[in-house]
Amino acid sequence: MVYFSDVKNQVLTAFAFFRLLSWPKVWNIFLLGTSFQLSRLIKKPIVWGKPTALSIEPTTSCNLRCPECPSGLRSFTRPTGMLQPELFQSVIHQVKDHLTWLHLYFQGEPFLHPQFLELVSFAHSQGIFTSTSTNAHYLDEKRVENLLKSGLRQLIVSMDGITQEVYEQYRVGGKLEKVEQGLQLLLQKRKESGQKFPRVVLQFLVTGQNEHQIPALKKWVKELGVDELQLKTTQIYDFENGSELIPSDLGYSRYVPDGKGKWKLKKKIENKCWRMWQGAVVTWDGKVVPCCFDKDAQHVMGNFSSETMDQIWKSAPYQAFRGQLLKDRTQIEICKNCTE
Repeated sequence: MVYFSDVKNQVLTAFAFFRLLSWPKVWNIFLLGTSFQLSRLIKKPIVWGKPTALSIEPTTSCNLRCPECPSGLRSFTRPTGMLQPELFQSVIHQVKDHLTWLHLYFQGEPFLHPQFLELVSFAHSQGIFTSTSTNAHYLDEKRVENLLKSGLRQLIVSMDGITQEVYEQYRVGGKLEKVEQGLQLLLQKRKESGQKFPRVVLQFLVTGQNEHQIPALKKWVKELGVDELQLKTTQIYDFENGSELIPSDLGYSRYVPDGKGKWKLKKKIENKCWRMWQGAVVTWDGKVVPCCFDKDAQHVMGNFSSETMDQIWKSAPYQAFRGQLLKDRTQIEICKNCTE
């Protein structure tokens, strides 16, 4: 949920996005949307067009130990590592003519990748709107200088408390003071340089531990000058048995009591998902998975190390996955905790 995003921020973000659109990209979006609706109607996967959005994972490494994150918990069963620039460039060259949005994040902390901002710059040079998500522990003078030069259009900063005591309950190992200093430095340098980008979005995962700070948070972000505040629900793996992370204000929760002593997903799982037509997620080693809920890459649709995007996008595994969610999405494990 977006708490605030002023008109100026909305206009600047929209302008940055739309100015990179071309008629082929617009037509591609139309084809994807049309084939998605037709697939829903006939209950069989039809895919016209190519992915318009991608998330690419720079690294699985992270400096924090967040309790509901496989990267923080070090609980991956898949290999961990760093994205090779050659692989990244190969992917971008394949998708640049139809891709409208690139999110350089999946798991891990992107700024731990030694060439992260070079990856951003390359994607930007290919006419693609770029965004990323960070815990903002690495926004020092040099990185901020390079960040402002990179062409990044949106920076999402994860910060879940406005005091160290509350912040570190979820961002275990994190230093709130460092986050605040990095944010202040970035916003100051952006203003001094006369630049408008990246737009800075502060994302606050609402939990039972921090919900009492929301009123003070709203005041704090406006004083700081952040462009947008997002109050986001928290994904909890073992939600059926409840958790201290579930806020008392269920308006900020993905889960509600089921009346039988357990908890259930608030939103009914429907047999549709636009994301399976809109885009995909690429892990650091080139695996293509259907969406960001597949954190451990259990559903590999293909691999850029041996296949092209065209081969992967309409492959048998991908079509079978789309077919299953149109038939009965509740049978797909990663969909059982999904808010889409």
